[in-house]
Amino acid sequence: MLAVRAVRIDPDDPLSGLEIGEVPEPEVPDGWALVHIRAAALNHHDLWSLKGVGLAPERLPMILGCDAAGVDEQGNEVIVHAVIADPDAGDGDETLDPRRSLLSEIHPGTLAERIAVPRRNILPKPASLSFPEAACLPTAWLTAYRMLFTRASLRPGDTVVVHGAGGGVATALIVLARAAGFRVWATSRDASKRERAVALGAHDAFAPEDRLPARVDAVMETVGRATWKQSIRALRTGGVVVVSGATTGDDPSADLTQVFFMQRSVIGSTMGTRGELERLIRFCDVSGVRPVIDSVRPLSEARSGFERMLGGEGFGKIVFSLE
Repeated sequence: MLAVRAVRIDPDDPLSGLEIGEVPEPEVPDGWALVHIRAAALNHHDLWSLKGVGLAPERLPMILGCDAAGVDEQGNEVIVHAVIADPDAGDGDETLDPRRSLLSEIHPGTLAERIAVPRRNILPKPASLSFPEAACLPTAWLTAYRMLFTRASLRPGDTVVVHGAGGGVATALIVLARAAGFRVWATSRDASKRERAVALGAHDAFAPEDRLPARVDAVMETVGRATWKQSIRALRTGGVVVVSGATTGDDPSADLTQVFFMQRSVIGSTMGTRGELERLIRFCDVSGVRPVIDSVRPLSEARSGFERMLGGEGFGKIVFSLE
């Protein structure tokens, strides 16, 4: 079967370790299910894997990919939950299991014609969602859902800042936040992406260094070092920064005086639970909210999708089709 694999780690030239070709069929252990993939979405996690972050050299070659939608052995249309973990070890939350992993870290990922996953990790796909739309939900969109509604505990009418408009998580944050009744401000260094963020639903968009019109209730932070100072100082007293990534570096100045004196909170967030994914799917189904898709291309052309993501050219999710 056709698959996209990491065969070599190179932090400086990650795509040199990318291979597209034929691989053996997956083994299906007891309690697992075989899923025939119809669409799979690309994430920054896949680029980080090629750089050696979260993927050890001894696990190579590894099929990449966390997101997928497809058809199970009984012909049911399904969405794959990417977190492989024991919810009991996390007191009911599999993201808190200290031994958790994502597909493509220990177990083969979703950028393949067929994959094996624990039966617990497949959820019904509603007919209202296309396979490419459904494939966008389990990583970037689930991350955004948990950031906004579980970790930040925002309420309708609150104001939220979303940095890095254009990325998969950022576009999900904008769409979900606007649909939930929040005032949404987006930031990007790219003027065209600021315009697209507003067209997507943001009430306004700014350059990261711009002074905002008012203090905000929450900042959704996926950028890291380049926006951290602005994130902390944009908050109202008692506001919260929710962090789910650090694409520009994970070692900014902590700005601790701002944190303790203004009683601002910094909260981490990673992926989401099966239950949260189920609620996100239902939210999309009943509200009409749909993932923002940058492009859909055949899995055989996956390298061009990786190149687009690496170059920062996309707006929304890059999806690979196997239909």
